[in-house]
Amino acid sequence: MRGLKNILVITLVLLVGCKDNESVQGGNVPEVPSNPEMPAYSNVFISTDKAAYAPGDKVLFTIEGSSLPAGAMVRYKHLNDVIREETISGVNWEWSTPTNDFKGYVAEVFSFEGDQETILATIGIDVSSDWTKFPRYGFLSDYGIKSDAEIQSVIDNLQRHHINGLQFYDWHNKHHKPLPIVNGKPASQWKDIINKDVYLSTVESYIDAAHAANMKAMFYNLIFGAWDDAEADGVGKEWFVYKDNTHSNRDFHPLGAPFLSNLYLLDPSNPLWQAYIAVENDVVYQNLAFDGYHMDQLGDRGDTYKYDGSRLYLNQSYQSFIEAMKQAAPEKDVVMNAVSQYGQQNIAQASPDFLYTEVWTWSYKSYNDLAGIIKQNNVYSNYKKNTVLAAYMNYDLADNKGYFNTPAVLMTNAVIFAHGGAHLELGEHMLGKEYFPNSNLAMRPDLKSAMVEYYDFLVGYENVLRDGGEFNTVDVTSIDGKLPVSKVVGTTGTVSVIGREFEGSQIIHFINFKDANSSEWRDDTGSQSVPGLISDAKVSVAVENTVSKIWVASPDIIGGASWELNFNQGNGVVTFTLPRLKYWSMVVIEY
Repeated sequence: MRGLKNILVITLVLLVGCKDNESVQGGNVPEVPSNPEMPAYSNVFISTDKAAYAPGDKVLFTIEGSSLPAGAMVRYKHLNDVIREETISGVNWEWSTPTNDFKGYVAEVFSFEGDQETILATIGIDVSSDWTKFPRYGFLSDYGIKSDAEIQSVIDNLQRHHINGLQFYDWHNKHHKPLPIVNGKPASQWKDIINKDVYLSTVESYIDAAHAANMKAMFYNLIFGAWDDAEADGVGKEWFVYKDNTHSNRDFHPLGAPFLSNLYLLDPSNPLWQAYIAVENDVVYQNLAFDGYHMDQLGDRGDTYKYDGSRLYLNQSYQSFIEAMKQAAPEKDVVMNAVSQYGQQNIAQASPDFLYTEVWTWSYKSYNDLAGIIKQNNVYSNYKKNTVLAAYMNYDLADNKGYFNTPAVLMTNAVIFAHGGAHLELGEHMLGKEYFPNSNLAMRPDLKSAMVEYYDFLVGYENVLRDGGEFNTVDVTSIDGKLPVSKVVGTTGTVSVIGREFEGSQIIHFINFKDANSSEWRDDTGSQSVPGLISDAKVSVAVENTVSKIWVASPDIIGGASWELNFNQGNGVVTFTLPRLKYWSMVVIEY
């Protein structure tokens, strides 16, 4: 367990033969104490001026569309520890962040009426010198003529969700020659592969607006894509990928109208192709202030061959390509898509700045499969890199105009976030398809509101969600039967229990699938059901160490503000009452 075995040993408490939803009673279970009264919550909209901050930076807070009552206060918390508290007035104020790097904080704005506390607003704050430590990836996909106000509106929304990196999807012209140069300067306008207009001024303005919000801008491109006319642009025929050993049939991705070309594949391990595209990338970097290269592939292509007739194992070719690109531009970030994990182990060995998986349900259908990808990526990267999943919600529903299914999105995000991942889903709209400009599905107001809370939670508690620790088995007992616990994530009719141990603490995630009608995350037709609220569930957990504190936080409750719980410990177990479980609640046991 990488040195963490001395922290907590969980022992089996459920009686042999008990069903998951049976309560466990008996004299060995200490009395479950009641909790202090939960604060009220008014959900005032609050924002900050950047998506993330360097250590010691000043954060500018703004209360929007409302005013604060006299005597309102704010406390800044790292996990459950208050590091500063002060009275505030007006709708703007500043806070100088601590100088510790890679820390998440929650600002809780609150007031009192008598003894009753009301949480007025909450927001997460990420203090990190490098965005790839805790990547929260968004996208852009439309580069037509746009006003400054339109661009700023998109960036402001992404900033409020703390998106700290943007994938500029299909911003380029030819895949093998992404930025067209005319008379020594970038063209003012060009076509993407589907014949849509791309304007240089829009791409530049988006990059500038992203940088002003402390977001990084990553340019998207295939690592091995070429248009029909590639040879006329200097691409060698010996560099292509072939479907036979006589170089008679090039491997290509067929595209019909309105696409301007098919996409022909090139050998990523060919040093001449690597040198060619490195020069083209340098043209991009010299003329546009991109911060790095988002590399894409097309997954398993079956049997493929090089020009000389030898077998080409694409999944083994990615490492050398990534390393060549890093050597050509060492100051730039790189990340590569592993399509349904194809080539991910090879990719991870090249040390990209984080890991990225495009999830397809032919391989990974269930919520438990999503968890498995993140855990596998942890192993591939020797637990050094965090993961972003491109997982497209309500996929079939997105063929037509409509709305995302709120519970499906929140259940998927709860699983991804609780396992330390992030979800590529937010851009000018939410993603429902692998073709990012598809905007058929919209978010209903309840989902829009919840997404802000979930991203605040991802940021505020990043140090127990995405910063080390080790997944472990936690045997949780439902004393009163309200929590039919399961260790298999996403099992319908149950509450999933996910454990993660750190030095001095045990994290327990509860995700509510009690009323779910499917264990498949994508929810193609938008039919996932809303979970019923579980209140005041009496819980026991077997422990060997002395517990000093138990606290809870949930993106679904009082804006994600943490709240200390009463507990009793004895006879090898600790007991407490879980106040609320809607979709996802996180309990932290400290020793």
